[in-house]
Amino acid sequence: MSFTKIDMLKSRISLEKKANSQQPTANNFKATFDQYNWNQITSEIYAKTAADVERALANNKRDIEDFKALISPAARPYLEQMAQLSSQLTKKRFGNTMQMYVPMYLSNECQNICTYCGFSMTNKIARRTLTDAEILKEVEFLKAKGYDHILLVTGEANKTVGVSYIKHAIELIQQHFSNITIEVQPLDQPDYETLVDSGLYAVLVYQETYHIDEYKKHHPKGKKSNFYYRLETPDRLGKAGVHKIGLGALFGLEDWRTDSFFTALHLKYLQRIYWKTKYSISFPRLRPHSGGLEPKVEMTDPDLVQAICAFRLLDEDVELSMSTRESEVFRNNVVKLGITSISAESKTNPGGYVVEPQSLEQFEISDERPTEEIADMLKNQGFEVVWKDWESFR
Repeated sequence: MSFTKIDMLKSRISLEKKANSQQPTANNFKATFDQYNWNQITSEIYAKTAADVERALANNKRDIEDFKALISPAARPYLEQMAQLSSQLTKKRFGNTMQMYVPMYLSNECQNICTYCGFSMTNKIARRTLTDAEILKEVEFLKAKGYDHILLVTGEANKTVGVSYIKHAIELIQQHFSNITIEVQPLDQPDYETLVDSGLYAVLVYQETYHIDEYKKHHPKGKKSNFYYRLETPDRLGKAGVHKIGLGALFGLEDWRTDSFFTALHLKYLQRIYWKTKYSISFPRLRPHSGGLEPKVEMTDPDLVQAICAFRLLDEDVELSMSTRESEVFRNNVVKLGITSISAESKTNPGGYVVEPQSLEQFEISDERPTEEIADMLKNQGFEVVWKDWESFR
């Protein structure tokens, strides 16, 4: 009797669901979130002193209060020390490895209005959803590049690319990849359970910003306008037994320091309740797109380095991911400071690799180097490039 990777995954997920369901909880993160006030947290972060930063750096295990100090303006003179410590902690936990993954956009259909996104419903663009044959053409190209971890991305259009479409896409490509992650519209818990049974490994869901009023300003229409439904999505993922949950904020919509705090607060809550689940943090900065929203708050390169290092100093185990949104020079340097996974040669339009390269992108890519060049860069810096992190039994 053969024991496949999916059998192993289902067995583990069943145990995780049982463990997660036994954890004491106030049902969701909303109860924790509502105890905090955005303006008060912002004031506390900006009030941190050099002594607070030094105390945080001296601690062997850092808490959310230490994190406030590490993301504060007072920590800027300590950035080199933070970077060195972040690099050491990452190497201790992850060794000299770097996980490679690639996004594959399946559709740009969307029922939401998002002021910062090229797929927003109000943008007059040609909409496209890939067929089975087109999906497999894209897969063939990506497999030839060596990828075994794939991120499936769609716009948020339940009628066109709902659960049945996503489930079918996962099952269609499952034999080609050891790890399938999705970044799609938030779903209900039973929907996630259905996708897990089909081979789903991880889900990325970014809150965009934890500032309620600013969130509503940028999401005036569509299901995404429901702030709390999106906020509670990771809880539904944890209860559904999804193996890994990815969090993040879109830096530029609001103060990056305060959004980072709430992201860290969310992470620590989830780790406490869904303790068998793995977690990752991404650091997307607002990029140009069709619509042209300018950042309300600029996040500079040193700011982004500070955020990355602060998350590593808060948590030695969390995976930190860097996409091709960032420039070639920046990515070459930041991979040494705490990043554990990186994408390459990304296309942010459906069929962008071979089917329809000229269709509209969700946002502009900054680092356009081919996969082989990124892999060589990593190897030259002493990294072992990891295309998959477990072996399937098929």
